[in-house]
Amino acid sequence: MTDHVTEIIETIDTDAGTARVTWHRARKARLVLAVSHGAGGGIEARDLRALAAELPAHGVSVALVEQPWRVAGKKVAPAPKTLDVGWRGVWPLLVKPGLPVIAGGRSAGARVACRTATELGAHAVLALSFPLHPPGRPEKSRAGELLGAVPTLVVQGGNDPFGRPEEFPEGAYEMVEVPYGDHGFAVPKRAPLDQDQALKIITDGVLKWTSSLG
Repeated sequence: MTDHVTEIIETIDTDAGTARVTWHRARKARLVLAVSHGAGGGIEARDLRALAAELPAHGVSVALVEQPWRVAGKKVAPAPKTLDVGWRGVWPLLVKPGLPVIAGGRSAGARVACRTATELGAHAVLALSFPLHPPGRPEKSRAGELLGAVPTLVVQGGNDPFGRPEEFPEGAYEMVEVPYGDHGFAVPKRAPLDQDQALKIITDGVLKWTSSLG
């Protein structure tokens, strides 16, 4: 479905530099889903693009947020504290439509959304490929960042080296597993589902969850 307008790109100055927001607006929006990228990539990530293509037809405007370090052309993400500063600086643009805002992101962006959700008044949190721990270091758990006070959905690859779904602790959040998916939700060619099916699990899961939010 393509019931949304073409991309609208806005920039905003933050205390961490200039950030960029690419809007995929729903014609009759009831929610805004704002999602940022990880530390090693941008908004071209397959899951972010899939959500931006699918959700606007269902009343959810999608704002793809590029952190200042990406806009500036840098290759390496700054410290988490600086990422939080950039995200806070974008928030006024995200709430401008006057709709409830779901704070989201993939990997490092998911951590930012979780850490700042309560203070910014986010309606909910979408954590894509939440990096529960560094690969091979399960003792370095970041689970505490997930256990916030707002409704949270985690979408996690079944083979994510940063944390498989069964490694996550009990908590007040929902989980959608993408079988065989890695940290970027890529599935191996030998898997019984293909890449399109894997992305459909993500978009269907997020749509079902957004429909349940009050």
